[in-house]
Amino acid sequence: MSKTIARLILSGLVALGLAIPTYATAGDTLQRVIDFKVLRVGMSGNQPPMTMISRDGGMMGFDVDLAKALAIAMKVTLEIEVMPFGELMEALEKDKIDMILSNLSITPERTEQVSFVGPYMMSGISILTGSTALGKASSVEEFNRKGLKLLAVSNSTQDSFVTSNAPEATLIEVPSYDKGVAMLIAGQADAMVADMTQCVLATLRYPDAGLTTLSKPLTVEPIGIAVSKDDAQFFNLVDNYLRAYEKTGVLTQLRQKWFEDNTWIASLP
Repeated sequence: MSKTIARLILSGLVALGLAIPTYATAGDTLQRVIDFKVLRVGMSGNQPPMTMISRDGGMMGFDVDLAKALAIAMKVTLEIEVMPFGELMEALEKDKIDMILSNLSITPERTEQVSFVGPYMMSGISILTGSTALGKASSVEEFNRKGLKLLAVSNSTQDSFVTSNAPEATLIEVPSYDKGVAMLIAGQADAMVADMTQCVLATLRYPDAGLTTLSKPLTVEPIGIAVSKDDAQFFNLVDNYLRAYEKTGVLTQLRQKWFEDNTWIASLP
Protein backbone atom coordinates (compact mmCIF):
# COMPACT_ATOMS: atom_id res chain seq x y z
CA MET A 1 0.00 0.00 0.00
CA SER A 2 1.41 3.41 -0.95
CA LYS A 3 2.41 6.07 1.60
CA THR A 4 -0.20 8.39 0.06
CA ILE A 5 -3.02 5.94 0.80
CA ALA A 6 -1.67 5.30 4.31
CA ARG A 7 -1.60 9.04 5.06
CA LEU A 8 -5.11 9.41 3.66
CA ILE A 9 -6.32 6.62 5.95
CA LEU A 10 -4.87 8.22 9.07
CA SER A 11 -5.99 11.76 8.26
CA GLY A 12 -9.46 10.57 7.32
CA LEU A 13 -9.94 8.66 10.56
CA VAL A 14 -8.81 11.64 12.61
CA ALA A 15 -11.12 13.97 10.68
CA LEU A 16 -14.08 11.69 11.35
CA GLY A 17 -13.19 11.19 14.99
CA LEU A 18 -12.76 7.44 14.67
CA ALA A 19 -10.05 6.78 17.24
CA ILE A 20 -9.92 3.24 18.60
CA PRO A 21 -12.21 2.92 21.62
CA THR A 22 -11.45 0.81 24.69
CA TYR A 23 -14.26 -1.57 25.55
CA ALA A 24 -14.81 -2.81 29.07
CA THR A 25 -16.95 -5.71 27.86
CA ALA A 26 -15.66 -6.32 24.38
CA GLY A 27 -16.74 -9.47 22.54
CA ASP A 28 -14.34 -12.34 21.98
CA THR A 29 -12.96 -11.19 18.61
CA LEU A 30 -12.47 -7.56 19.57
CA GLN A 31 -11.00 -8.49 22.95
CA ARG A 32 -8.56 -10.87 21.27
CA VAL A 33 -7.45 -8.18 18.80
CA ILE A 34 -7.01 -5.65 21.62
CA ASP A 35 -5.16 -8.04 23.95
CA PHE A 36 -2.78 -9.54 21.38
CA LYS A 37 -2.59 -6.46 19.12
CA VAL A 38 -2.90 -8.71 16.06
CA LEU A 39 -5.55 -8.76 13.34
CA ARG A 40 -5.75 -12.17 11.63
CA VAL A 41 -7.30 -11.93 8.17
CA GLY A 42 -8.17 -14.97 6.05
CA MET A 43 -7.57 -14.85 2.29
CA SER A 44 -7.30 -17.37 -0.53
CA GLY A 45 -4.26 -15.71 -2.10
CA ASN A 46 -5.38 -16.68 -5.61
CA GLN A 47 -8.09 -14.17 -6.59
CA PRO A 48 -6.32 -11.36 -8.46
CA PRO A 49 -6.64 -8.41 -8.27
CA MET A 50 -8.27 -8.85 -4.85
CA THR A 51 -5.77 -11.18 -3.19
CA MET A 52 -2.72 -12.82 -4.77
CA ILE A 53 0.85 -13.91 -4.19
CA SER A 54 3.47 -11.88 -6.02
CA ARG A 55 6.51 -13.11 -7.90
CA ASP A 56 8.67 -12.65 -4.78
CA GLY A 57 6.24 -14.58 -2.55
CA GLY A 58 4.57 -11.59 -0.86
CA MET A 59 0.85 -10.87 -0.65
CA MET A 60 -0.69 -8.10 -2.72
CA GLY A 61 -4.06 -6.95 -4.02
CA PHE A 62 -7.09 -4.80 -3.24
CA ASP A 63 -8.11 -6.90 -0.24
CA VAL A 64 -4.53 -6.99 1.03
CA ASP A 65 -4.35 -3.19 0.99
CA LEU A 66 -7.74 -2.94 2.67
CA ALA A 67 -6.62 -5.37 5.39
CA LYS A 68 -3.48 -3.26 5.92
CA ALA A 69 -5.66 -0.16 6.21
CA LEU A 70 -7.81 -1.80 8.91
CA ALA A 71 -4.73 -2.92 10.85
CA ILE A 72 -3.29 0.59 10.67
CA ALA A 73 -6.55 2.03 11.98
CA MET A 74 -6.68 -0.48 14.84
CA LYS A 75 -2.96 0.08 15.59
CA VAL A 76 -2.26 -3.64 15.49
CA THR A 77 -0.08 -6.03 13.49
CA LEU A 78 -1.63 -7.64 10.43
CA GLU A 79 -1.35 -11.40 9.99
CA ILE A 80 -2.69 -12.76 6.71
CA GLU A 81 -3.70 -16.42 6.86
CA VAL A 82 -3.67 -17.91 3.35
CA MET A 83 -5.89 -20.95 2.85
CA PRO A 84 -8.16 -22.50 0.19
CA PHE A 85 -11.26 -20.39 -0.42
CA GLY A 86 -13.54 -23.23 0.62
CA GLU A 87 -11.95 -23.37 4.09
CA LEU A 88 -12.33 -19.69 4.99
CA MET A 89 -15.85 -19.84 6.47
CA GLU A 90 -14.97 -22.75 8.75
CA ALA A 91 -11.77 -21.02 9.85
CA LEU A 92 -13.78 -17.94 10.89
CA GLU A 93 -16.38 -20.01 12.74
CA LYS A 94 -13.59 -21.81 14.65
CA ASP A 95 -11.87 -18.50 15.55
CA LYS A 96 -8.75 -19.36 13.56
CA ILE A 97 -9.08 -15.93 11.91
CA ASP A 98 -10.79 -12.67 12.90
CA MET A 99 -12.30 -11.86 9.50
CA ILE A 100 -12.49 -12.95 5.88
CA LEU A 101 -11.33 -10.44 3.29
CA SER A 102 -11.17 -12.45 0.08
CA ASN A 103 -13.57 -11.23 -2.62
CA LEU A 104 -16.40 -12.85 -0.64
CA SER A 105 -19.89 -12.35 -2.07
CA ILE A 106 -22.69 -11.51 0.37
CA THR A 107 -25.38 -14.20 0.12
CA PRO A 108 -28.35 -15.18 2.30
CA GLU A 109 -26.79 -18.60 2.96
CA ARG A 110 -23.49 -17.14 4.14
CA THR A 111 -25.29 -14.53 6.23
CA GLU A 112 -26.78 -17.39 8.22
CA GLN A 113 -23.23 -18.23 9.32
CA VAL A 114 -21.49 -14.85 9.58
CA SER A 115 -22.11 -11.11 9.67
CA PHE A 116 -21.07 -9.02 6.65
CA VAL A 117 -19.56 -5.53 6.80
CA GLY A 118 -20.12 -3.65 3.58
CA PRO A 119 -20.44 -4.10 0.70
CA TYR A 120 -17.21 -2.38 -0.26
CA MET A 121 -17.43 -3.42 -3.92
CA MET A 122 -19.89 -4.75 -6.51
CA SER A 123 -18.99 -7.66 -8.75
CA GLY A 124 -20.81 -10.36 -10.71
CA ILE A 125 -20.65 -13.81 -12.28
CA SER A 126 -19.38 -14.10 -15.83
CA ILE A 127 -17.99 -16.70 -18.23
CA LEU A 128 -14.42 -17.22 -19.45
CA THR A 129 -14.16 -19.31 -22.59
CA GLY A 130 -12.19 -20.01 -25.72
CA SER A 131 -15.40 -20.36 -27.73
CA THR A 132 -16.50 -17.37 -29.79
CA ALA A 133 -20.12 -18.56 -29.65
CA LEU A 134 -20.17 -18.99 -25.86
CA GLY A 135 -18.41 -15.66 -25.46
CA LYS A 136 -21.40 -13.95 -27.09
CA ALA A 137 -24.01 -15.62 -24.85
CA SER A 138 -26.51 -13.30 -23.19
CA SER A 139 -28.20 -15.65 -20.73
CA VAL A 140 -27.35 -18.62 -18.55
CA GLU A 141 -29.81 -20.81 -20.47
CA GLU A 142 -27.26 -20.99 -23.27
CA PHE A 143 -24.89 -22.87 -20.94
CA ASN A 144 -27.48 -25.32 -19.63
CA ARG A 145 -26.99 -28.22 -22.01
CA LYS A 146 -25.56 -31.70 -21.93
CA GLY A 147 -22.05 -32.23 -23.17
CA LEU A 148 -20.88 -28.83 -21.93
CA LYS A 149 -18.09 -28.90 -19.32
CA LEU A 150 -18.12 -25.93 -16.93
CA LEU A 151 -15.37 -25.15 -14.41
CA ALA A 152 -16.00 -23.37 -11.10
CA VAL A 153 -14.07 -22.88 -7.86
CA SER A 154 -15.38 -25.28 -5.22
CA ASN A 155 -17.62 -23.84 -2.47
CA SER A 156 -17.91 -20.53 -4.32
CA THR A 157 -21.02 -18.67 -5.44
CA GLN A 158 -20.08 -19.61 -9.01
CA ASP A 159 -20.12 -23.28 -8.00
CA SER A 160 -23.65 -22.90 -6.62
CA PHE A 161 -24.68 -20.84 -9.65
CA VAL A 162 -23.79 -23.66 -12.05
CA THR A 163 -25.56 -26.26 -9.91
CA SER A 164 -28.75 -24.20 -9.77
CA ASN A 165 -28.84 -22.70 -13.25
CA ALA A 166 -27.07 -25.18 -15.51
CA PRO A 167 -27.87 -28.64 -14.11
CA GLU A 168 -27.67 -30.23 -17.57
CA ALA A 169 -24.01 -29.23 -17.97
CA THR A 170 -21.13 -31.12 -16.34
CA LEU A 171 -19.68 -29.20 -13.40
CA ILE A 172 -15.94 -29.61 -12.76
CA GLU A 173 -14.89 -28.13 -9.40
CA VAL A 174 -11.40 -26.66 -9.13
CA PRO A 175 -9.45 -25.41 -6.06
CA SER A 176 -8.54 -22.02 -7.56
CA TYR A 177 -9.09 -19.66 -10.48
CA ASP A 178 -5.52 -20.27 -11.68
CA LYS A 179 -6.15 -24.00 -11.91
CA GLY A 180 -9.38 -23.39 -13.79
CA VAL A 181 -7.74 -21.06 -16.31
CA ALA A 182 -4.93 -23.57 -16.88
CA MET A 183 -7.47 -26.35 -17.55
CA LEU A 184 -9.44 -24.09 -19.88
CA ILE A 185 -6.34 -23.18 -21.89
CA ALA A 186 -5.43 -26.89 -22.05
CA GLY A 187 -8.83 -27.63 -23.59
CA GLN A 188 -10.11 -29.67 -20.65
CA ALA A 189 -13.37 -27.71 -20.39
CA ASP A 190 -15.60 -25.49 -22.49
CA ALA A 191 -15.84 -22.53 -20.12
CA MET A 192 -15.18 -21.36 -16.59
CA VAL A 193 -17.89 -19.69 -14.55
CA ALA A 194 -16.05 -17.11 -12.49
CA ASP A 195 -16.09 -13.67 -10.98
CA MET A 196 -16.20 -10.95 -13.63
CA THR A 197 -12.83 -9.51 -12.58
CA GLN A 198 -11.14 -12.91 -12.85
CA CYS A 199 -12.44 -13.36 -16.39
CA VAL A 200 -11.20 -9.96 -17.53
CA LEU A 201 -7.80 -10.47 -15.89
CA ALA A 202 -7.34 -13.86 -17.52
CA THR A 203 -7.79 -12.30 -20.95
CA LEU A 204 -5.16 -9.67 -20.03
CA ARG A 205 -2.67 -12.17 -18.61
CA TYR A 206 -2.95 -14.62 -21.50
CA PRO A 207 -3.52 -12.49 -24.61
CA ASP A 208 -2.40 -15.27 -26.97
CA ALA A 209 -4.62 -18.01 -25.48
CA GLY A 210 -7.72 -17.02 -27.43
CA LEU A 211 -9.79 -16.44 -24.29
CA THR A 212 -12.85 -14.23 -24.25
CA THR A 213 -15.49 -13.18 -21.73
CA LEU A 214 -18.99 -11.74 -21.69
CA SER A 215 -19.47 -8.02 -22.27
CA LYS A 216 -21.89 -7.92 -19.30
CA PRO A 217 -21.92 -10.20 -16.21
CA LEU A 218 -24.78 -12.64 -15.69
CA THR A 219 -25.39 -11.42 -12.13
CA VAL A 220 -24.57 -8.52 -9.83
CA GLU A 221 -23.00 -9.45 -6.49
CA PRO A 222 -22.09 -7.31 -3.46
CA ILE A 223 -18.69 -8.07 -1.91
CA GLY A 224 -18.23 -7.74 1.86
CA ILE A 225 -16.03 -8.46 4.87
CA ALA A 226 -17.15 -11.48 6.91
CA VAL A 227 -16.85 -11.33 10.71
CA SER A 228 -18.27 -13.39 13.57
CA LYS A 229 -21.98 -13.08 14.27
CA ASP A 230 -21.20 -13.22 17.99
CA ASP A 231 -19.29 -9.94 18.33
CA ALA A 232 -21.42 -6.89 17.52
CA GLN A 233 -18.77 -4.50 18.83
CA PHE A 234 -16.09 -5.80 16.48
CA PHE A 235 -18.59 -5.58 13.61
CA ASN A 236 -19.34 -1.97 14.57
CA LEU A 237 -15.64 -1.07 14.68
CA VAL A 238 -14.89 -2.53 11.25
CA ASP A 239 -18.06 -0.98 9.83
CA ASN A 240 -17.05 2.47 11.09
CA TYR A 241 -13.63 2.19 9.48
CA LEU A 242 -15.06 0.99 6.18
CA ARG A 243 -17.50 3.90 6.09
CA ALA A 244 -14.62 6.27 6.79
CA TYR A 245 -12.58 4.83 3.92
CA GLU A 246 -15.50 5.35 1.54
CA LYS A 247 -16.06 8.95 2.65
CA THR A 248 -12.38 9.93 2.59
CA GLY A 249 -11.64 8.40 -0.82
CA VAL A 250 -9.48 5.47 0.32
CA LEU A 251 -11.65 2.86 -1.42
CA THR A 252 -11.71 4.97 -4.59
CA GLN A 253 -7.91 5.09 -4.65
CA LEU A 254 -7.70 1.34 -4.13
CA ARG A 255 -10.15 0.70 -6.98
CA GLN A 256 -8.08 2.91 -9.29
CA LYS A 257 -4.86 1.20 -8.24
CA TRP A 258 -6.07 -2.37 -8.83
CA PHE A 259 -8.74 -2.05 -11.54
CA GLU A 260 -7.65 0.85 -13.73
CA ASP A 261 -3.85 0.51 -13.63
CA ASN A 262 -2.73 -2.93 -14.80
CA THR A 263 1.00 -2.44 -14.17
CA TRP A 264 0.77 -4.77 -11.15
CA ILE A 265 0.26 -7.72 -13.51
CA ALA A 266 4.02 -7.73 -14.11
CA SER A 267 4.49 -8.64 -10.43
CA LEU A 268 2.57 -11.92 -10.79
CA PRO A 269 4.49 -15.21 -11.07
